[in-house]
Amino acid sequence: MPRIDERMAEGWRALQSGELEAAEACYREALSRDPSCAEVHNNLGLAIRGRGDLDAAEACYRRAVELRPDFAEALHNLANARKARGDLAGALTLYDRAVAIARDVPPIRLSRALAWLASGNFERGWPEYEWRLKCPGYEVPGLPGDRWDGRPIDGQSILLHADHGLGDGLQFIRYASAVTDRGGRVIVQCREPIARLLATLEGVDLVVVEGAPIPPCDFHVPLMSLPGLLGTTAETIPADVPYLLADPDRVAAWADAFGPGAAWRVGVAWQGSPAHARDRERSFRLDRLSRIASRPDVRLYSLQKGPGREQIDGGLSIVDLADRLDDLMETAAAMENLDLVITADTAIAHLAGALGLPAWVALSFDPDWRWMPPGDGSAWYPSLRLFRQPRWGDWDDVFARMEQAIDQLDRSA
Repeated sequence: MPRIDERMAEGWRALQSGELEAAEACYREALSRDPSCAEVHNNLGLAIRGRGDLDAAEACYRRAVELRPDFAEALHNLANARKARGDLAGALTLYDRAVAIARDVPPIRLSRALAWLASGNFERGWPEYEWRLKCPGYEVPGLPGDRWDGRPIDGQSILLHADHGLGDGLQFIRYASAVTDRGGRVIVQCREPIARLLATLEGVDLVVVEGAPIPPCDFHVPLMSLPGLLGTTAETIPADVPYLLADPDRVAAWADAFGPGAAWRVGVAWQGSPAHARDRERSFRLDRLSRIASRPDVRLYSLQKGPGREQIDGGLSIVDLADRLDDLMETAAAMENLDLVITADTAIAHLAGALGLPAWVALSFDPDWRWMPPGDGSAWYPSLRLFRQPRWGDWDDVFARMEQAIDQLDRSA
């Protein structure tokens, strides 16, 4: 019969590969032999949390902390669970306890930063957010010049590099003009899907696609570090939109492609990257839009690329645009011809916001920090309307409210 450590190792391998049921079975067997093992309770909580049972997961983390009060990882996970409940104050208390035990563990410091940012405490959140750069997957080696610290640049060149996802690049490129105001010649490094779009921003001199040679620069800085360096508070978020522009020729071409029509043109995107740690929570199924799609006065157009597109075969009435959307510049041009966009928390939400286009964003109960509660508006994107889950996992309420909102739009047209 396998030893407890073998069962734990097997469970961890299953957990890392997404085999949640197998992981849970391994950990429960380990607990049946030693119910006092804090590590097993903690890891069982991770497996249970992965399949969406927040109550049971939180109970596991609490038991782990009871058994080992100095167990920083379990405190971290318990804090994450409290944050998922909307209890930011309780979560921050637990993050503080975890940091006091494991001060130099980047994921714990990053989690605390995100809780501060979500609560609007930017003064404490931005400095702590720099811990993200010490987490796996964030490091960007070999950048030219010195790390910029906010000083005047006086005609020197600076590389702004997008250090995370496409949506992050779209959101934080707004700060390029502020860097130009400091006297910098701005060069932007980003992923190819957003390169053409970011080149439209005033203050950007050159855009370099990731993997291409970077010209010599005097300074470099991650885009997501700019709000902290420039002193952004919850009250001073720069939100002048649009700050990105679609190619007018491509907008006109899409107008011809769509042609005339009386129906509301609604673009939709429902699935984020499966690689995202919380994609199961933030993404929704396309069939959630079935009642909106069935309306004779609405025509749905899919803006979805990659994973999730297979759901289009489910019988829903929708026009798939994916094969014509080569990059987000092309997507932007198509979106300029739509009446509304409905999306999960994906790059499409950021694109609509940066273009100043009307969009409805379906948010999980514990959304990303940038959709700071409460309310249905966004401090970052004035044109967006946020539809938040009122309870954990409750998409029914979100889409019922969207259906009512469609009715109201029709009556006011």
